[in-house]
Amino acid sequence: MTTAQIALVRDSFSRIAEHADQIGLAFYDTLFRINPASRALFPPNIDLQARKLMDMLGSIVEGLDDPEGLEKMFRDLGRRHVGYGVTEAQYDDVGAALLQTLRVALSDRFSPDVEEAWACVYAELAETMIAASRPTDN
Repeated sequence: MTTAQIALVRDSFSRIAEHADQIGLAFYDTLFRINPASRALFPPNIDLQARKLMDMLGSIVEGLDDPEGLEKMFRDLGRRHVGYGVTEAQYDDVGAALLQTLRVALSDRFSPDVEEAWACVYAELAETMIAASRPTDN
C-alpha cells in the first residue's frame, strides 16, 4: 500500500467510526444477501460479531504502518477461520460486502481512490489469511 492509500483508508474509517455498530450490522446484512449460506457460520444474534468486525477493522487501520504486525495478525486470523468453516471462495464475498458497505456508508466520499485503497487492504488481508489456512503454509 502507498502512503496515500493508507491516508485514504484512515480518513474514510474515521468518518464511519462513530457509527460502527450500524455499519457492522449493515456489513453482515450485505454479506448474507450476497451469500445466504454464510449465515450458518454465525450466531443467531449478530450484534456482537458486528462489533468484533468493526473493532478488527479499527485495529487494521491503526496497524497499516506495521505491515509485519498486520501479516502476523492476518495469518492468525486465517488459521482461526479454517476452524470456523470458512472456505477460500467466501473471501471474495466478504470483500464484496465490505466494499458495498463502505460505498453506502461513505456515500459521495467513496471515491474511486478510496475504493482502490480499501480493496488493496482487503486483498492483502485475504491473501495472507488464505495462505495461512492452507496446510502446507502452517
